[in-house]
Amino acid sequence: MFYNHGGFGGAAARRYAAVHTGSRIEGATPHALVKLLFDELLLALDATALAERNGDRLKVSDKQARAMSILFALESSLDFDKGGDIATGLAQIYREARRLLLASAKEHDAAPVDQARVMIGEIAEAWNQIG
Repeated sequence: MFYNHGGFGGAAARRYAAVHTGSRIEGATPHALVKLLFDELLLALDATALAERNGDRLKVSDKQARAMSILFALESSLDFDKGGDIATGLAQIYREARRLLLASAKEHDAAPVDQARVMIGEIAEAWNQIG
């Protein structure tokens, strides 16, 4: 697979717990944990874009930080040995999504967040179909 399943037993699970915990994480499979991360990331991206459009700088900062944390968790959980080029491609997409989030904050423009949301949405949809 593309993600290091062993990582979700320890370090990645702790990273996710720092982002948002809940009973859904207990007993979840590695695949389900990644799905939870995608779900939470999409919510954070949507909230970031909405806050940007509304000019709510505090909420932009909060939701952007949440999205960044999840992007880091997803990237750090990739298994480059087993995932090869796909894992490398996913890492590049996560980095681009982070770059877009930073550009959005700098420019006070929701459009880069919308771009990141489209990219991540496609990956999330593909991940859901794998399940």
